[in-house]
Amino acid sequence: MSSDYTKKISILVATGLYPPEIGGPATYVRMLEDELPQQGITIVTAPFSSVRHLHKVVRHVAYAWMLFRMAAKADVIYALDPVSVGVPAWLVSFVTRKPFLLRLGGDYAWEQGQQRFGLTQNLDEYTHAKKSVPLPVTLFASIQRFVAKRAVWVIAPSEYLKSIITTWGVSSSRIKVIYSALFPIQVPQAKEVLRSELGYEGRVIVTVGRLVPWKGFLELVDAFAQLQKEIPDLFLVIAGDGPLEAALKEKVREYVLERKVRIVGRLDKEMLGKVVKASDVFVLNTQYEGLSHQLLEVMDLAVPIVTTDVGGNPELITNEISGLLVAPNDTPALKEAIKRMFEHESLRTRMVQNARVRLLRFEHDTVVAEFVSFLKREII
Repeated sequence: MSSDYTKKISILVATGLYPPEIGGPATYVRMLEDELPQQGITIVTAPFSSVRHLHKVVRHVAYAWMLFRMAAKADVIYALDPVSVGVPAWLVSFVTRKPFLLRLGGDYAWEQGQQRFGLTQNLDEYTHAKKSVPLPVTLFASIQRFVAKRAVWVIAPSEYLKSIITTWGVSSSRIKVIYSALFPIQVPQAKEVLRSELGYEGRVIVTVGRLVPWKGFLELVDAFAQLQKEIPDLFLVIAGDGPLEAALKEKVREYVLERKVRIVGRLDKEMLGKVVKASDVFVLNTQYEGLSHQLLEVMDLAVPIVTTDVGGNPELITNEISGLLVAPNDTPALKEAIKRMFEHESLRTRMVQNARVRLLRFEHDTVVAEFVSFLKREII
C-alpha cells in the first residue's frame, strides 16, 4: 500500500488480557495505547474481561456484539489471540469489511492441550507429528488455522513462532516478525538493600511464570534438590500461580525442602522486579516460548540467566555469550549450568554485560517504530 500517510487512522484492538491483568497481551496493548496516538493512530481497546463474567457461550456472543458496535469508527480490527477474541474479531471484520490483523504470541491449541487435555508432546513434536491428539485440541487447531488464514497479516514475536505458523498453511509472505518490546521494571533500590528487605540469605535462584506443565517447574525442583546438596546455602524462589501449584508444593514436601524453596504466588510488577533483582541467578526451565517478556526484563535487571534452547529463547540469549542454554527436560544439564553460574563470578559478569548489549534490539522506541512503519506501509 502507499506509504503516504496523511489521515488519522483508528485501530480496534481485541484483547483477552488487559491491565491490571498481567501477561504478554496486557503489556502489549498498553504499549499500543501509550505510543500509537503519538504517531497519529487512534487506539480503541475491547478487553475480553468486560464479558468474562458471563456464561461461556453468552460471553462470546456479547463480545462479538461489543466489537461490532465499536467497529463503526475503526479502520482496522486487530486481534491479540486466534480463538477467544480472534474468532469474534474476524467475524466482525468480515461483516464490516474492515481489514483484519492477528497477532499470535503462541500456539493456542497446544497450550490448551497442555493445560486442560493431557497433551504431553512439546510444541515441536506436536507441530510435526500430532499423534494421538485429543479431539478438543484438534478443534482448537482448526479454529486458529481458520482465523490465521483470513488475516491480511499475521504478526509473530519471533522467527521461531513464524516457522510454527507456516505449518498451519499460512503463507510466510503474510507473516511479519516484530519482536516484543522491553518494558523495564523500575527498581531503584540496590541489590543488597533488596536482599535485606526480602530476607534473602545465601545464594538465591529465582524463577517466574505461570505454573503450567511446559514451564518445567517440577523438573527445576528436581535439579535444585540435587544442587543444594552441593551448595548448602542455596535457595529457590518461585513466583507465579497456576494449575500445577498443588503438585509443585507436594514435590517440595517430598524433598523436605520447605525451608529452601519459597513459592510466593503471583506478584505485581514492582514486587517482581525486586525479587528478580535481589537474586543471583534467574532460571527459566521452559519447554516452549514464543518470545519471553520475562527474559527481557531479567536481562535489563542485570541478573544472569540459565534457560532452555527452545522457541524464541535463542533469539534473545546466545549460549555462552549472554546466558547459558540447555536442552529442555535435561535435568542434569540444568543442574550443571546453574552450578557453573555460581562457581564463576566472571562468567556471570560477562553474560550480564553482553545481555544488556543484546537488549538494544528490543528497545521500546525501536519496536514501536518498526510496528508503525509496518502499519503505514502495509495496512493504512
